[in-house]
Amino acid sequence: MFETIGARFTAQMPAVDFCSLRLSRERSQEIAVRQGVLQPLRNADDLGGMIVVHHNGGIGYAATGDLTASGLAAATRRAQEWAERSARIAVTDFSAVPMPHPKGIFRTPVSKPWSSAPLAESIAMLQQASTVLKSHARIVDWDASLWWTEAESLYVTSGGGEVHQVQQILVPHLSASANDGKDTVTRSLGGRGYARQAGMELLDEVQLQTQAATISKQALELLDAPDCPEMTGHLLLAPDQMMLQIHESIGHPLELDRILGDERNYAGTSFVSLPMFGSYQYGSELLNVTFDPTISNQLASFGWDDDGVEASKQYIIRDGLLERPLGSVISQHRAGMEGVANSRANGWNRPTIDRMANLNVEPGTSSFDDLVGSVENGVYMESNVSWSIDDSRNKFQFGCEYGRVIEDGQLKGVVRKPNYRGVSATFWRNLVGVGDTSTFDVLGTPYCGKGEPNQVIRVGHASPTCLFAGVEMFGGA
Repeated sequence: MFETIGARFTAQMPAVDFCSLRLSRERSQEIAVRQGVLQPLRNADDLGGMIVVHHNGGIGYAATGDLTASGLAAATRRAQEWAERSARIAVTDFSAVPMPHPKGIFRTPVSKPWSSAPLAESIAMLQQASTVLKSHARIVDWDASLWWTEAESLYVTSGGGEVHQVQQILVPHLSASANDGKDTVTRSLGGRGYARQAGMELLDEVQLQTQAATISKQALELLDAPDCPEMTGHLLLAPDQMMLQIHESIGHPLELDRILGDERNYAGTSFVSLPMFGSYQYGSELLNVTFDPTISNQLASFGWDDDGVEASKQYIIRDGLLERPLGSVISQHRAGMEGVANSRANGWNRPTIDRMANLNVEPGTSSFDDLVGSVENGVYMESNVSWSIDDSRNKFQFGCEYGRVIEDGQLKGVVRKPNYRGVSATFWRNLVGVGDTSTFDVLGTPYCGKGEPNQVIRVGHASPTCLFAGVEMFGGA
């Protein structure tokens, strides 16, 4: 079907400087069991195309769900008309942007396809996990779910480019909330962070029943635990909280369109400016951050971005020094600097913008025991539950589900509602320990929002456990 639609578009491409069709289809199914009760199944199937035209310095685009020859022709005319109109007022010469014309195929490697598991079998697995989650009368709400998505796209350009990509995505989730009559606490599977490109083989790694027992046990522990103490000391963050820390205080402030001012009226700006690249000490010498969509099982892996730029691993921050922004081919042209392959859209009816993909902190050399052992007074935190950050992505306050006090190099008692605050421009410079590969985990979120009209997109973050010094921490919020 995709090849047929692509051929229809190619047959009537206009004589312009550049023209492309991004055909996108997403099919998904969600199975959920809440409090032992199977919820209505959620199924979706969304198909359409986005046509982009660059001509005489202008840019125009038009989306359509009518993929007949006449529908594609009408959308192409609309895109060309907008390109002609924008050419009169554009501050960027879009015809001068070196748009690529790639060829290739990308597929998520899957050993157990979603379709290989009977629906009844998946429901039974979630029912069993639900039973394990309800381990005590004080567990008052609990749920287990699986969310599968197949995202297929075809990108065709006027220069002969043709890229076909198919991503298989699975998001397992578990949650348990406990109440003692006056307070409620919730524990979940990685703060909803176990989202990857994979088939049902991911469940062999996640082990839902084992995780359900741990989540239920920890929810009850939190109910009886004291609030996190107010202190300034060492903060040890698990990968499922590092995911949020990377996302908010490295990913968003380094998106080049935000730095150039595109997001200012909606999601804010950035404390980072163009002259900082190549000279700004973003973090300590232990901080190494890479943009890497080539990792096969991470949530935002791809072979080419949505403007046809081939994906490759690139250092964004190396030894703490800021090297390059998260800027797509158009933003690179506007800023006059190198970026990465991160032009992405969340569907066929949205234009591409600069988005994070797989943004990861590289492992260090310390074991988990080494990191804990180096702390005299601090807190270990897991699983994000709340976040707040200013519109320049600098000052922040984040909360976690689960914490444990660290005293004299040993993990001590559980504390609930652990929170911490900091400033991005200094927080990463206080990175004093980076875990090795044994502490490393591959995570992701399907819920990153940005752009007008809004786009919610999938982002991957992998990280080891990391240790920070001089952090303000508190509880009870």
